[in-house]
Amino acid sequence: MSINRRSVLLGASAGLLAAPFIRPGAARAAEFTYKLANNQPMEHPSNVRGGEAVKAILEETGGRMDIQIFPSNQLGADTDVLSQLRAGGVEFFLLSPLILSTLVPNASINGIGFAFPDYDAVWKAMDGELGAYARGQIENAGLVVMDKIWDNGFRQITSSTRPIVTPADLEGFKIRVPVSPLWTSMFTAFGSAPTSINFAEVYPALQTGVVDGQENPLAIIKVAKMWEVQKYISLTNHMWDGFWMLGNRRAWAALPEDIQEVVAKHFNAAAENQRADIMALNASLRSELEGQGFAINEVDPAPFEAKLREAGFYAEWKKTYGEEAWAKLEGAVGRELA
Repeated sequence: MSINRRSVLLGASAGLLAAPFIRPGAARAAEFTYKLANNQPMEHPSNVRGGEAVKAILEETGGRMDIQIFPSNQLGADTDVLSQLRAGGVEFFLLSPLILSTLVPNASINGIGFAFPDYDAVWKAMDGELGAYARGQIENAGLVVMDKIWDNGFRQITSSTRPIVTPADLEGFKIRVPVSPLWTSMFTAFGSAPTSINFAEVYPALQTGVVDGQENPLAIIKVAKMWEVQKYISLTNHMWDGFWMLGNRRAWAALPEDIQEVVAKHFNAAAENQRADIMALNASLRSELEGQGFAINEVDPAPFEAKLREAGFYAEWKKTYGEEAWAKLEGAVGRELA
């Protein structure tokens, strides 16, 4: 490739931003024009459903509220946009709680390795007490957060060198991880060599061999065309990750109550629809990715969880999060982790 994948994604997304379902035109100038940033490519369900939501918000508010979507890290890397959100340069941001943990440490508790066995356990936790706890932590940090978390999915490991079948396969493995202490801690416990890289730079890092592999949900692996720079997918399901819809507190307070209600209603409905989209997408992605040349293998999670326990990973994070948060996590998954 003569240009890197990031340039392709950004260029394509910039051209598509004018599409009606992403930024619908208003008959008159909007009273409020806000930005919504995220790191997903345009075709990801988050932007499809987000586009539907902002269109519905524009229509239901009679053109008073116009939200413009900026996908694919167009406004900067995740950590940069989080700073913009806090300063008011961006009004809404769809962000992983694990990356949000750089500001709100306990927001990342949903990402504890191998905690959730399936989606039933995830939604019971995140629509229940654990999610309410996380939202309280986020609000205490000065941000607004919607009630429903969006789905990023269970994360899988890809590699250019070898399939990951046992914990031993991760020893010395150069893996890209997001900018989050939890990820670094988990892969360090496996004896890997984790490197924190913002998502916008993942493709070139894999392409140039800076790292041997990365980990992401299947939907992200697909839309980022990881098969161009990776050979293997190991279905580790090592952590579940989502996206909180975050808002700048001052910008939110500036909205009349009736517009706040419309925005919250449609963003939360979009989250529910996006979850269903990801579920349906996951059902078909395995064969599609195999068709692109990926070798895919199943993984027994038990030895990986045992390795983390032996390395003191769970005990360390129980201490970090505190008894209250850890009790809510174990209550949600129905078993003791540490």
